[in-house]
Amino acid sequence: MRRSYFCVLLLFLLLTVPTCFSQQNDVRQFSSFGAFSYLSTPSLNLTQRGFDGDFGYNMKSWLTLGFDFSCNYGNTTLLPNDLNQATQAKLAPYLPLLQKYGIQPAVPYNANTYTYEAGPQFNYRGFKKFTFFARPALGALHAGIELKPSNPAFAQVISGVLGKSLSQSDTVVFYGFGGGVTWEVTPQFGIRVAADMAHYNMFSNILNGGRNSVRVVIGTKYSFGRNILGK
Repeated sequence: MRRSYFCVLLLFLLLTVPTCFSQQNDVRQFSSFGAFSYLSTPSLNLTQRGFDGDFGYNMKSWLTLGFDFSCNYGNTTLLPNDLNQATQAKLAPYLPLLQKYGIQPAVPYNANTYTYEAGPQFNYRGFKKFTFFARPALGALHAGIELKPSNPAFAQVISGVLGKSLSQSDTVVFYGFGGGVTWEVTPQFGIRVAADMAHYNMFSNILNGGRNSVRVVIGTKYSFGRNILGK
């Protein structure tokens, strides 16, 4: 997946090299962005896919204030090593029974993750056809999981360890950084590739500490409003 994004970006560069070595002279006041989102959380072996969208207000050519929203869905398996010590201690008395009946202490689950982020973005527009940008990542992450035990007996064990409900949710703050590049096809239309890294600590009552996620997005940007450069 990451190799594919790199190849797309390289193609953009090759197609626009002859015209990119001059500064931009048309920067519209507002921009909107819609994209395919790929969210990876390696510590949980969790990959999610979905949608990312944002809206930006260009205060200056180098400074954008914006809001970003993403929703991602996927599935993986919860393993004992993913749990914190207190939850592992609750699970320990059940392990001999699970082993006796050949039941692996691993629980498949579906996951959905929503992110809400607002803040500044810093742009470099020294090339006519490309805008490079960097930004802090600070916002809220809402995650929901639905556990899918392999059989009714294991479902009873999970209920005893994690609580009666097999569906749980949590909302936490995340922080990190990100950046990317937009190919400015025209002043009104562009194609953007971006990546963000975020750190957070979700389901702290169950899981074993904080973790990092990486989100990669690729999509189209539409700009509108007056030219803030006044040319």
